[in-house]
Amino acid sequence: MKKIYLLPNVITAFGLSCGLFVIFRMNMTEVGDVTEQVLIATAWILILAAFADLLDGAVARAMHAESDFGILFDSLSDAITFGVAPSVVILKTLSIQPGTESSFLMTAGAMVYTICGVLRLIRYNLTIPASIGTPEILPADKKNFTGLPIPAAAGAMISLNLFLFHPEFIDINPQYRTFILFAALIVVGYFMICRWRFPGIKALKVRVTSFRMVFITVLGAVFIFYGVFHHFPLFFFLTC
Repeated sequence: MKKIYLLPNVITAFGLSCGLFVIFRMNMTEVGDVTEQVLIATAWILILAAFADLLDGAVARAMHAESDFGILFDSLSDAITFGVAPSVVILKTLSIQPGTESSFLMTAGAMVYTICGVLRLIRYNLTIPASIGTPEILPADKKNFTGLPIPAAAGAMISLNLFLFHPEFIDINPQYRTFILFAALIVVGYFMICRWRFPGIKALKVRVTSFRMVFITVLGAVFIFYGVFHHFPLFFFLTC
């Protein structure tokens, strides 16, 4: 019987719980009752889920605890948290009446986005060697991703939805907002399944002295804190 390591899967389960909470919370919200505060809280929960998605893989590799169960569990968790949850949030935010052309359009866009996310995860799993622990490289190139990773796609959609819901843009014609989000769902969905190479964190190399790095880090932290506490919708949209 193969071992199933506890810690990485607990972290994955936490990320899955975040996604399920967002889905259930949005479903319990009445049509037209979605507020900016609800969307900001939802964004933070999905950010926590994204950190959990990064952490579970790192912990599994550090512990040499990679397993077939963990890989499948992580993919299913990502499909729900970053594939289904953003679509539910967007559909609920728009408060579109059922049976209208706009409702059909957004439902189709949400389905395309979610299906593309699932296909992207399937393709990623097929690049993983059948035998865990072999010296083979997991993806073809660890420094780049083939297709946009699904957590990044979810961040793009959630940030755009929050940005368009900001009081400065709330007076935009609802049909325009619907079309913008529909187009974004289709484009981001395509980015996930395309063969374009998206750079990962490991591909970013900047050569600076230690003192300059400390200065840049402190300065960046100041701007991050200011953006998070005072202009979170705009900050989240620009960083995603």
